[in-house]
Amino acid sequence: MKSLPRRTFAGPLLTTCLVLLALCPLAAFSAPAAEPEAKAPQTLDFRLRYRQETSPQSGRFHALTRDEKWRPEQTAVVVCDMWDLHHCLNATRRGAEVAPRMNQVLHALRDRGVTVVHAPSNCMDFYKDHPGRLAALNTPKAAKLPQDIGKWCYQIPREEQGVYPIDQANGGEDDDPQEHAEWAAKLEKMGRNPRRPWVRQAETLDIEDGDFISDNGEEIWSIFERRGVENVILVGVHTNMCVLGRPFGLRQMAQNGKNVVLMRDMTDTMYDPTQSPRVSHFTGTDLIVEHIEKYVCPTVTSDQVLGGETFRFANDTRPRLVIVMAEQEYETNRTLPKFAVEHLGKHFSIELVFANDEDRNNLPGIEALKNADVLLLSARRRVLPKAQMAIVRGFIESGKPVVGVRTASHAFSLRNQQPPAGYEAWPELDHDILGGNYTNHHGNGPKVRVAAAKGAGEHPILAGVELDKLISAGSLYKVSPLTETTTTLLTGAIDGAAAEPVAWTNAPKTGGRVFYTSLAHPDDFSQPAFNRLLRNAVYWAAGVEVSDTVRYGY
Repeated sequence: MKSLPRRTFAGPLLTTCLVLLALCPLAAFSAPAAEPEAKAPQTLDFRLRYRQETSPQSGRFHALTRDEKWRPEQTAVVVCDMWDLHHCLNATRRGAEVAPRMNQVLHALRDRGVTVVHAPSNCMDFYKDHPGRLAALNTPKAAKLPQDIGKWCYQIPREEQGVYPIDQANGGEDDDPQEHAEWAAKLEKMGRNPRRPWVRQAETLDIEDGDFISDNGEEIWSIFERRGVENVILVGVHTNMCVLGRPFGLRQMAQNGKNVVLMRDMTDTMYDPTQSPRVSHFTGTDLIVEHIEKYVCPTVTSDQVLGGETFRFANDTRPRLVIVMAEQEYETNRTLPKFAVEHLGKHFSIELVFANDEDRNNLPGIEALKNADVLLLSARRRVLPKAQMAIVRGFIESGKPVVGVRTASHAFSLRNQQPPAGYEAWPELDHDILGGNYTNHHGNGPKVRVAAAKGAGEHPILAGVELDKLISAGSLYKVSPLTETTTTLLTGAIDGAAAEPVAWTNAPKTGGRVFYTSLAHPDDFSQPAFNRLLRNAVYWAAGVEVSDTVRYGY
């Protein structure tokens, strides 16, 4: 057969293709669409705070953080004992104050797929027909329950390493006695038992479809096992009692393998400030939170769920004091924590920052300065990583108050050396901020006689300081002359040498209140006059009126 010319087919074929192109979407002739990328599972992003001992058996702890991502479907939040009423009026008030924020937290977690368990202990009769209660009752019992998961837990082995920080033997009620009597009478008129007035959970906290209601450790553990819960958040009250000890509390969850945390700004403590260590109610809560972070589990805060700021009770107006201790010569890592609890715990929130025992030029936890109001500095000849020095400089140069003791005059100054690469010194701190001129010190041995500087006797820092009883065992620092912006309060003298300033205030260009003393030898802290001086200085720097009054929690 004779072949036909190729052009015989070109015309009809081209026409056909053009018709098809006109009739069909262009996508029909494109390459097959790629499969859509699988989205990464939604996570809850938390920054956990925990305490780690600076070295074994040191008794000092760094406050550290770590970031974790949790799967919502593997997470539960337990609301502990947020009752409608309490036998302590102040506890009732604080519960009512924190409840709206807590409800927002629950809604946000629930919306992201977190299991919500309401655990108002001894109130199950009120909820006997509630779907949430029936859901808990109908959950099959876990095949393997931890031993004693249905019992109260008073201590776990790790807690034996420490000393419980508050005395709660009297039940922790912090009411004014007259108000408490009136509150008890009111509860009786309401038909409530003044010692156990709760009948239900606070109405402010919404119980939604899909939530569970239980106060039973076995039931709650079974719910967790059924739903694959590995991460548990505890909110509610009271931290030192129910939140720690209930069958569904922190101790049981921690010792039985759950990744448990306390939401530390969504809780309260039963603590009476008239009891040891005689600090404010809110400081008592802080001490319990520290205990938990050391020996039980980490903590998180509500802003990590909701954004914004952490929750703070309206009456918690304590300035946030950070005490930085990084020197070995004068044992301030021992004397200052004790001083702080005894003399500042009534009106200050206190965070301790210790140097790294293995790396002298490292201050783990210095990030606490970012949210601080006052700095108490005791350091000697350290240099810091640039990021850490930026935090210290940022705080001080912003004009916030600074109190320096003893070696703070040469806190970040090296002797004729350059800092290692990546580290920074700050030798100008003494002159520019403290107003001093440290050059050296007289030899050890001679006792330093302390006296008020001319015209300084009326200064509030010297109020109540019995100077005739103040004799320092520390060597006398050579600091003259001070800068023109200083006001000398105390001078020290030893035989055969000129007197030197030993305490003064400064008005640096940064604008913040500054106090410095070259005292703070370990023996100085055994003298009431020195403790009074340093306490007055911290209060003065923070702009807080000095008071010995025990403050109730509301």
